[in-house]
Amino acid sequence: MAGGVPRVSMRRRARRSLTRHWTLYLLMLVPLVHLAVFKYVPMTNAVIAFKDYNVVKGVWGSQWVGLQNFQAIFDNPVFWQLVKNTFLLSFYAVLAGFPIPIILALALNEIRQGFFKRTVQMVTYAPYFISTVVVVSMTIMILSPKLGLLSHVTGFFGVDKVDLLGDPDYFRHIYVWSDIWQTAGYSAVIYLAALSGVDQSLYEAARVDGASRLQKIWHVDLPSIMPTAVIILVLAVGNIMAVGFEKAFLLQNPLNLSASEIIATYVYKTGLLNADFSQATAIGLLNSVVNLALLVFVNFVAKRLTGSGVWS
Repeated sequence: MAGGVPRVSMRRRARRSLTRHWTLYLLMLVPLVHLAVFKYVPMTNAVIAFKDYNVVKGVWGSQWVGLQNFQAIFDNPVFWQLVKNTFLLSFYAVLAGFPIPIILALALNEIRQGFFKRTVQMVTYAPYFISTVVVVSMTIMILSPKLGLLSHVTGFFGVDKVDLLGDPDYFRHIYVWSDIWQTAGYSAVIYLAALSGVDQSLYEAARVDGASRLQKIWHVDLPSIMPTAVIILVLAVGNIMAVGFEKAFLLQNPLNLSASEIIATYVYKTGLLNADFSQATAIGLLNSVVNLALLVFVNFVAKRLTGSGVWS
């Protein structure tokens, strides 16, 4: 009887909350249904990774082959090159792209001239709204060995033309730095929002103690945005094996294939172009499991070192 009282009380509170806030629950219903239908229900089709998928027989009618598709992945010598390319490209992107928005936000936060600050913020923020296709087209137009702007400039000074887009050694640099140019301003907005919430009394105390600008940034600004930075870093490292498909595929050509062929582009070619849906699903599922493991591990390390993380 005593054990039943809390249960009845909880039901009564839930019924009262539903009656009082039914409009809010109704408002939540649409996005929850959308999330379930378009995110969770399709996850059941991941069973294709364990089957010899046949379009005619369908997902559940196809023959079950167990871990055969995963065994074929590990036996494929190309797979380890894909893992290497994906990891190096993503690690480079995180290593170069993580500190730059922080530095930009700290610099903008120090600017006192309003017009100049707004102008710089607009110029750095605007590229985010340019589509990836347009950014890649601009990159090709600038770096093209025959008609590119860079070739004309270097040719004017008598320097031999270099096919940067066709050299595998330059692919990662082109991918990462064009991505930084496109997203740094947008990412800096998050840190600027965190800096706007810093207690002004901390700045006043720093001025009273005679702290320089660099000391104020180091002892006030950086600790204030550290929880935000840790969360962004954890999410970035957790997705380190999930490099975006679109940009890598558009920058890819037969000459730079040894560096530009990553897991996402290989899944596209295997699954859609070669119609090997089981193999493609197995690679994608394996990649997702690795990303989840990385996310959990990095979050654990971040919690132990800084006390901040995506979840407790």
